[in-house]
Amino acid sequence: MGSNPKNMSYMVGYGSNFPQQIHHRGASIVSITRDPTPVSCKDGFQEWFYKNAPNPNLLVGAIVSPDINDKYEDSRNNFQQAEPATITLAPLVI
Repeated sequence: MGSNPKNMSYMVGYGSNFPQQIHHRGASIVSITRDPTPVSCKDGFQEWFYKNAPNPNLLVGAIVSPDINDKYEDSRNNFQQAEPATITLAPLVI
């Protein structure tokens, strides 16, 4: 929860330093309540997914996966580490 080389919590919304670019469509595209302009699949990638900026929506509680050396690259393009999945939670349950 922050005891790693980046002093980063790997859980979104936990602590003051957590992942900002989760690989998740709902988190990486602006909410229609903020901008009601329709976003097509192609537009979503060009305008939001590839943007090097924090996600406009926090996916609070999502957990990312650092590599075997406890390193993490906070980038949406790094889907191997930045995509939250239920399997990521397994070590917390055991």
